[in-house]
Amino acid sequence: MNLTELTITQAHQGLLKRKFSALELTKSFLDRIKERNKKIFAFLTVCEDFALSQAKKIDDLLLQKRELPILAGIPCLIKDNILVKDIRCTAGSKILSNYTAPYDATVVKLLKSQGAVILGKANLDEFAIGSSGEHSAFGKTLNPHDFTRVPGGSSSGSAAAVADNLCVFALGSDTGGSIRLPASFCGIVGFKPTYGAVSRFGLIAMASSLDQIGALSKNVEDAKIVFEAISGKDELDSTSVESKISNFKFQISNLRIGIPKEYFIKGVDPAVKKIILEAIKKFEQMGAKIKEISLPHTKYALATYYIIMPSELSANLARYDGIKYGKSEIQNLHPPKFSKKTLAGKKSKIKDLLDVYLKTRGKGFGDEVRRRIMLGTYALSRGFYEAYYLKAQKVRTLIREDFNQAFRKVDVILTPTCPTLPFKIGEKIKDPLSMYLSDIFMIAVNLAGLPAISIPIGKCKNLPVGLQIIGKGLQDYKIFEVAQTFEKIAHE
Repeated sequence: MNLTELTITQAHQGLLKRKFSALELTKSFLDRIKERNKKIFAFLTVCEDFALSQAKKIDDLLLQKRELPILAGIPCLIKDNILVKDIRCTAGSKILSNYTAPYDATVVKLLKSQGAVILGKANLDEFAIGSSGEHSAFGKTLNPHDFTRVPGGSSSGSAAAVADNLCVFALGSDTGGSIRLPASFCGIVGFKPTYGAVSRFGLIAMASSLDQIGALSKNVEDAKIVFEAISGKDELDSTSVESKISNFKFQISNLRIGIPKEYFIKGVDPAVKKIILEAIKKFEQMGAKIKEISLPHTKYALATYYIIMPSELSANLARYDGIKYGKSEIQNLHPPKFSKKTLAGKKSKIKDLLDVYLKTRGKGFGDEVRRRIMLGTYALSRGFYEAYYLKAQKVRTLIREDFNQAFRKVDVILTPTCPTLPFKIGEKIKDPLSMYLSDIFMIAVNLAGLPAISIPIGKCKNLPVGLQIIGKGLQDYKIFEVAQTFEKIAHE
C-alpha cells in the first residue's frame, strides 16, 4: 500500500483499523517531500518536527480508543499566505522573508482542532498575485505532469503538492481563480467557496472583497470534508456568514445545466472545448436538461477585475513599509544625532523616512506586485476614482445580476476552467495581458461572490483539462453533489 496516494477517507479508515499509525503516514509524506520537493518546489517550509509531534498526539488518542474526527492524523499543506502560529509566513515575498506568524488563521485553528497534521507551507505567486506559479520570490513551482510547464497560480505549491502526492490535501486562496486554475492545470479538484462561507481571518489580504480560502484535493469528497471542517461564521471576520448545509439530492432528469454562450467562443483551445462538450453530452445522455444561457456582461469581467483587484491590493499592501514588521532598510538610516562633521565625506544610503519606505518596498516587492500596486494607486487617485473604481463597482453589480437571472432558469452553470492547456514555463512571463487571460472564465465568479469548483474531466496531450461548475451563492453543497456525479461519469 502506497500511503501517499490515499484520500482523506481512505487514510482515516486505515488509521481506525490500525493498518498504519499516524506517525507512519506522516513519515511517508515527509520522505516523499525530501525526494520530490527539490524537483517541483511545492514547499517553501517543511515543518518536520511539528508534523511528527502532531502525528504522535493522534497515535496516543488512537491507543486510548478515543473517537477521532475524520481529519485527525491527515497530513496537509497550508498556502504560505495563511498564518500558522510560530511558523514562517512569507506570502512568497522577500518583504516577509523573516516574518513569523504570531497566531493561527481561523481555518488553521479549525484544522488543528480536528487533529490535522500540518506538513508545512506551500509556495505561491508573490502575495497570491499571478496565474502561473512563476512569481514567487523564492523560485517557481513546476507542474508534476510536465516539468516544462507551469502548475497554474497563485496556489501553485498547494496544487502541485496534492497532484504529486506530497500531502493528502492543501489549503489555498482564490481571488480570481487562484485555486481553480492550478487545480485544472495539475489535474486535481479545487473548490472556491461562496464569499464569506470560510473565514478570511489570518489570510494575508490581497483584495479583501474577492479573497476566499478553499481546498485543493484528490477528489470531490475530500474537498467537501475540508469545507465542512473550515466553514462557518467567525466573529473575527465581519464578512463571514453561516454556510447552509443542504443534503441536496437530485434526479438527473430534473437537473438543469446552464451553458453560457460567452464561454464557448473563439480563443478557447479546440481540444479543451471538445473534452468539455463531451462531458456535457454524457450528462445530457443521462437525462439532464442542457440549456444555453447568456451572461452578457462577461465581456467586461476582466477589465472590471483588473481595476477592483489592484485598487484593493494597493491599499492592503500599503502596510508593508519597513517599520512594524518584515524586511526593512531602516538599519541603513543614519541616526539624526550625527553631526555634519561626522558625516562629512560619507555617502548616506538612506536619507530620511521616505527613503526607508521607497527602498524597502522597491527591494522587497517583485515586478508583478509593483505593477499592480501602480495600477491600483492610479485607479484610486484623485480625478480617476469615479472614472475607474466606482464605474467598475457598478459593472460588478451588473455581472452579479447576470448570474442571479441565470440561476432562475438553471441549477448549475458549466464552463471550461481555463481556455487553454497548461502553458510552457516562461511562455507568458513577459506578456502580462496574455497571462491575465488565463483567469478569464473564473474572475466573474469572484466578482459575484459565488461558489465554484474545478474538477479534472480528461486529458489532452497528457495534460489535464478542468471543468468548472458554478453554483448559486451559499449553495456550496449543491455543487459538491453535481461534481461528484461528474466525477463518476468522467471515468466511464
